[in-house]
Amino acid sequence: MFGIRKKKSKHPFCSAIVPAAGTSRRMGGENKLLMEIQGKPVLMHTVQAIDQAQQVDEIIVATQQDLLEDVAALCHRAGLHKPVRVIVGGATRTESVLAAALEADPQSVLLAVHDGARPLVQPEMIDQVIRMAVRTNAAVPAIPVIDTIKVADGEGRVLSTPDRNALFAIQTPQVFQADLLKAALQAALDAGAAVTDDASAVERLGKQVYLTEGDRENVKITTPMDVALAEVIMAGRENRE
Repeated sequence: MFGIRKKKSKHPFCSAIVPAAGTSRRMGGENKLLMEIQGKPVLMHTVQAIDQAQQVDEIIVATQQDLLEDVAALCHRAGLHKPVRVIVGGATRTESVLAAALEADPQSVLLAVHDGARPLVQPEMIDQVIRMAVRTNAAVPAIPVIDTIKVADGEGRVLSTPDRNALFAIQTPQVFQADLLKAALQAALDAGAAVTDDASAVERLGKQVYLTEGDRENVKITTPMDVALAEVIMAGRENRE
């Protein structure tokens, strides 16, 4: 662990979990978290944004075994002020998040899970979602779906067109009461359930998850086009400052 431990805050203790153990298959083999945007690795942008969030007390990054030293060095170069730990993640995202959750400080009341590949998140939005989770125990940022969505079968035949007014694209950070998230992830793993996000695991337990306002600039780096988009967004932010 490294970083400067701040005085105990009045808000509930929140540990930020950053799953960063993916294989970046859609990047042609290059690790997207180590790709640079405006001269800094994607993951560095991400952890620096989390570090600036007032409601976060510590950061835990889960990465691949062979990247453990590289990611630890990256976090050190980032000049973070909050305590940060880098641990070995699992074979799946769910396993990585659970491994990090089990490494969280025992006083953690909330766990905020944020994709390592979302470097454009604003610290203010992180704080917003955490404050919502204080009231609801489970909060996720979301943006309304703009495009018309079709449900189709394996042959591409349209089966239905859901009302897009009821559809939302979910982002991270997703924030949960600590024991709730750990129980949900363990239950999903025990059942062999394929969940695409942490909220889905919580929903499996029959618990309510609440949406809060997301940010269209909070894009996830998945393809080379996303890297180019992130460059444009960051340049635009600099011009507005």
